[in-house]
Amino acid sequence: MQQLDRRGAAPRGRAHGRLDAVFRNGDGMATVRPPLGPPPLRHTLVEWPRAAWGVAQLAIEWRALVTSPAGDGRPVMVLPGLFNSDRSNLVMVRYLAALGYRASGWGLGRNLGRRTIGAEGERLFARVDELAEKADAPVTLIGVSLGGIMARLSAHRMPGRVREVITVSSPYAGPARATRVWRAYQRITGDRIDAAETLALAELVRSPLPVPATAIWSRSDGLVNGLACRSDDCRAIEIRSSHLGVQLRPDVLRAIASILAEGADQ
Repeated sequence: MQQLDRRGAAPRGRAHGRLDAVFRNGDGMATVRPPLGPPPLRHTLVEWPRAAWGVAQLAIEWRALVTSPAGDGRPVMVLPGLFNSDRSNLVMVRYLAALGYRASGWGLGRNLGRRTIGAEGERLFARVDELAEKADAPVTLIGVSLGGIMARLSAHRMPGRVREVITVSSPYAGPARATRVWRAYQRITGDRIDAAETLALAELVRSPLPVPATAIWSRSDGLVNGLACRSDDCRAIEIRSSHLGVQLRPDVLRAIASILAEGADQ
């Protein structure tokens, strides 16, 4: 796992996987960046075996994981990926609760995109608002895959209620076709990836956040192009992981614990 970058150290500018593919190079000439495509098939074909190995690693390293820095009791909401529910993040929620955070799932059932969170995200925003009100403190949002995109949307829409955003293998910075699941996304959510409203939301989500943010990503992700999961205006931590089961990876859990502990000192 890469060392955590200093917050704010990354220069603002073009981001890996941005839809705006034209930028200026050093000699002033316009250069066209090839659009990001889906991840290599060799990574996709080994998603399930790698996910199984990740679960085995978790079992082996669990006792060591609970020695991570103690939490400060802040509220933390964990958002699931496409077609997943809070059950998929149960290990992460219990891990963070064991460290001392007031961790919870999102409580909205399966993530079916805007069918679940509302056309404007209103059901999700209401849950964030409810948790912040109950804790009398802004909420840290941790989103896995599509859940991370929704976490970033929440931070843009209600920055006063969101303390920090951590995305895990969330392709917020690139086009939908930089994944191998965009067709499934359209079928499950009912949203067309090329619809004007969808593109407008994607542009908002990839823009710099008004709160601290960290992107955890994997170059060997088999379902989404890893470069679409990070941007130059957001601190990034690279791991080695499949997409499936990434939230169970010991390196991911350690990274999240370190990020949260760092935030407690600020």
